Amino acid sequence: MHHPALKVALGLLLLSLSPLVLASDVPNHIDLTGNWVGYTAILIFVIAYALVMAEEFTHLRKSKPVVLAAGLIWVFIAYFYTGHGGDPHAVADAVHHNIMEFAELFLFLLAAMTYINAMEERLVFESLRAWLIRSGFSYRKLFWMTGFLAFFISPVADNLTTALLMCAVVMAVGADKPRFVALGCINIVVAANAGGAFSPFGDITTLMVWQKGILPFETFFLLFIPALVNYLVPAYFMHKAIPDETPPASNEVVKTKRGAKRIVFLFLLTIATAVSVHNFFHLPPVLGMMTGLGYLKFFSYYLYMSGELSTVKAGSLQDTMPFDIFNKIARAEWDTLLFFYGVILCVGGLGFIGYLELVSAFAYIDVGPTFANSMVGLLSALVDNIPVMFAVLTMNPDMSQGHWLLVTLTAGVGGSLLSIGSAAGVALMGQAKGVYTFFEHLRWTKYIALGYVASIIVHFIVNFWTFSIPIEG
Repeated sequence: MHHPALKVALGLLLLSLSPLVLASDVPNHIDLTGNWVGYTAILIFVIAYALVMAEEFTHLRKSKPVVLAAGLIWVFIAYFYTGHGGDPHAVADAVHHNIMEFAELFLFLLAAMTYINAMEERLVFESLRAWLIRSGFSYRKLFWMTGFLAFFISPVADNLTTALLMCAVVMAVGADKPRFVALGCINIVVAANAGGAFSPFGDITTLMVWQKGILPFETFFLLFIPALVNYLVPAYFMHKAIPDETPPASNEVVKTKRGAKRIVFLFLLTIATAVSVHNFFHLPPVLGMMTGLGYLKFFSYYLYMSGELSTVKAGSLQDTMPFDIFNKIARAEWDTLLFFYGVILCVGGLGFIGYLELVSAFAYIDVGPTFANSMVGLLSALVDNIPVMFAVLTMNPDMSQGHWLLVTLTAGVGGSLLSIGSAAGVALMGQAKGVYTFFEHLRWTKYIALGYVASIIVHFIVNFWTFSIPIEG
């Protein structure tokens, strides 16, 4: 017997975990939401995601359970279709669609990660860190400077790299001031997540919305003021608790290696290429990013031929060898990239089974998009915002431009509510172990939540006109 309430409850669970082919889009589709295949798929995914969330304790890399779960879910679906008169070609087409979605995201991020790794190896970030440390600013000034730098760097570089860089500054100058380090880390996490929310390059969720063609490139910048409010509100309350003292000065100077400035320029040129091919020729942005990776490859060939040496790290060991761009590609976050594969394929399967239609009807028709999109942010504080945004993109609810901007904002900044809600927060808990903790962050969650609500209200005020613009296509 089918239980609609149970289906909706299970569907709501999956709003935290989903993408890419809706059941209604598939001819000869079999509804498996009340079938053993549907329940088994949910169980597999919940177990896999529980293992992802327990990574800190089990030391099992997050990509491993979801990659295995993805294969099992689709095999069960195909098995049922083959034996019960379904069209197995429909299943194969759905898998192909999911893999194409992953391929675009994968190649885009691979190019971006390679550039970040190249800039890191050329000491671009180390040079900035050393300058901030020797500048002689007070703890309060450093609190604001690291926050604003995190806010303005994360729209271009990813928010994880930005947060780690700023955390290194805070820890270096606040070695004997754990209070400053803890508050500085919370500030950086909030700033990096807020900064990433108003740029297509700042966060993977904004990148997904842009690559899907939902919003034009320049439209994301309408979120600048709401994102700034999201950062400034908690920062205002936290800065009062910062000691009004000046740390001891440092004379550390780090010079960038040869080619550093040119690599930064090529990265900006790559972003411009990705935007241009999408805006002017309606080609996928990933084509522009991979073309930009070609720029870097040719420049690395020039560095190699001119005798430039590169520092190669393997764990705690490091060695010097001729500059080779493939070392920078190899140092991409492969665990993260494969995690995206697992999530997209897993939740693509759950969407194919039919659960996302239930979620879409309940969240965006029965409850309404304003409440649903606001809840997305709260959900992303508990679960990674990537699958949350995939769920929304898969359901593709009929929303105005203003509501799509709202869900982009909430998915981006909602992770700041808890230290485990974003990659930046998790990484900084490891970097500042014992000083920046889950409970230290939780003490300031009420102010972060105040900033979250304020940013939503500000978006409704400053971007009110976007709520009457329909999304075409």
